[in-house]
Amino acid sequence: MDPTRNPYAPGAGTPPPELSGRQDLLEQVRIALGRTRLGRPAKGFFAVGLRGVGKTVLLREALAMATADGFYTCFVEADGQKSLGELLVPHLRRLLLDLDRMGKLASEVKRGLRVLKSFLSGLKLTYGDAELALDIDPEPGIGDSGDLEDDLSELFAAIGQAAMARDTRVALFIDEVQYLSHRDFAALIKALHRCAQEKLPIILIGAGLPQIVGLAGRAKSYAERMFDFPALEALGRADADRAILAPAAEQNVVVTPDALDAIDAVARGYPYFIQEWAYHAWNAAPGPIIDRAVVLAATPAASRRLDGSFFRVRFDRLTPREKQYLRAMASFGPGVWRAGEIAERLGVKPTSVAPLRNGLIGKGMIYSPQFGETAFTVPMFDDFLRRMMPDWVSPAASKTNPPVLPEST
Repeated sequence: MDPTRNPYAPGAGTPPPELSGRQDLLEQVRIALGRTRLGRPAKGFFAVGLRGVGKTVLLREALAMATADGFYTCFVEADGQKSLGELLVPHLRRLLLDLDRMGKLASEVKRGLRVLKSFLSGLKLTYGDAELALDIDPEPGIGDSGDLEDDLSELFAAIGQAAMARDTRVALFIDEVQYLSHRDFAALIKALHRCAQEKLPIILIGAGLPQIVGLAGRAKSYAERMFDFPALEALGRADADRAILAPAAEQNVVVTPDALDAIDAVARGYPYFIQEWAYHAWNAAPGPIIDRAVVLAATPAASRRLDGSFFRVRFDRLTPREKQYLRAMASFGPGVWRAGEIAERLGVKPTSVAPLRNGLIGKGMIYSPQFGETAFTVPMFDDFLRRMMPDWVSPAASKTNPPVLPEST
């Protein structure tokens, strides 16, 4: 069929044509935004899940809902390179300037701009973009201590007071939360805690890998009382089928039950993989019927694209030692494994590879569901590693070679 009319949309954060199976979470967003708009206490939340389950898509949908509801919004993606202050300041500056332009003079808005200027000087943040300069005097002694927890709390409070003065609300959205440093995450939680205590109209909705539940608890012990952590998992069969059938029906294309079975067998309910297989099946179909034979014919192309992009981009970030560790882990198959079992497969002591494991958690390649446990953050990455490293042999199984991991490059 005509590829230009292909409705399916595999991509990083690309909205699917049918956002199936996430209605409960979107209802949670609607309620949280509605309570914030009415000035009532509302819990923010962090959507957690593996790669490819649609966290960014959900976050973008929540952003659209907040914007349509009249919220001032700020969307940032943590990357481990920039600090939280560097990520937020350009957006918060824009927000305050927009509030300043809304009409009559508001002392709270002017004060918010002064506190932002103090925040910049206190943390010695500088930017190459001259447009970020604030032609205003700082607020002496407020937000300029150099202590991020105290200063970010002062800044958020000033922004909340400015929004309240303009009778508006603020929604912050942060993607890839697991890449925030412990210091930044603690400061963020404390700042939002103050806003909740003072009933200021600021709400946070974030998303990240499963480890952010533990990271939040370690950052601030009261985090679990401030936020919910709904889990995004693979879609159930009915929702997975709906994600395929609804876009096809809009273009009078029939997807047969055996085709749905074939896609389910390879995609396993993960939204990104569903989109990938449906996309290639559409392109492979000679006419307006997608059946099992079409899906099987499309599978090599779908697999190649996943291997060449979704999986490969993560594989190429790994050092040789990290590849060895993950390959040992992949030899067990899918699931959750004890860190000690992986070390044993490598023929080394768990303590000797603990820094390596921690580095892989930091890179977002694996996470620890429980203390001492290890699982992939990328679905089916174990299959990919076995394809990429088919000749790998466990050092522990070798009686002729010493169990030494190759040095990193």
